[in-house]
Amino acid sequence: MAIIETEAPLHEAHRDNHTHRDVNGGWLRPAVFGAMDGLVSNLALMTGVAGGAVSRETIVITGLAGLAAGAFSMAAGEYTSVASQRELVEAELDVERRELRKHPKDEERELAALYVSRGVEPELAGEVARQLSQDPEQALEIHAREELGIDPGDLPSPLVAAVSSFGAFALGALLPVLPYLLGASALWPALILALIGLFACGAVVAKVTARSWWFSGLRQLALGGAAAGVTYALGSVFGTAVG
Repeated sequence: MAIIETEAPLHEAHRDNHTHRDVNGGWLRPAVFGAMDGLVSNLALMTGVAGGAVSRETIVITGLAGLAAGAFSMAAGEYTSVASQRELVEAELDVERRELRKHPKDEERELAALYVSRGVEPELAGEVARQLSQDPEQALEIHAREELGIDPGDLPSPLVAAVSSFGAFALGALLPVLPYLLGASALWPALILALIGLFACGAVVAKVTARSWWFSGLRQLALGGAAAGVTYALGSVFGTAVG
């Protein structure tokens, strides 16, 4: 039987290119979604109101109200959804923990059978399962990963998700309001700044995905621009009808 050198140093190219980014921290999705939602929803809200030919003060109040309402709504929704998901996972972990305590041998055989199904020789699979099952916490972690697809030590934080979502939404929603707060009286400065923000957000997201920065940026620009155009048209139609 060939002996594998477990202490051999890693190849330099492999070592340099084999570090992974944190994909389970619980902050990226709510932050990205919050910023995009803040930009698109508040831009669409403000353009819809502006289409009704209302005063500058009304647009500013609408934008600030949309920012506050949306940020708190996003934070509450993210906290509730992540907390509920975490509670569900913890309940399943408790089930697994009880089974490991009550039926350790059955759980050990179950783990060995899982390794066998993945191509490990039965004798080796049984030995690996036996050794891994000696530590109850390690056994729980292994079973959780293999059976539930989760890491008990890396569950997303509801608070982190809520804060990330709140801050990102508020920042995104602030962009279309900012020109008005600085004295602008027309819609176009807010529209230009918001569209630039949409493209920039899309380009930044591409840094953590496989998409090119220009594709991601243009996609978000097109979606946000379409939403603003539709709501402006609706605001014009309903503003005229109400007037």
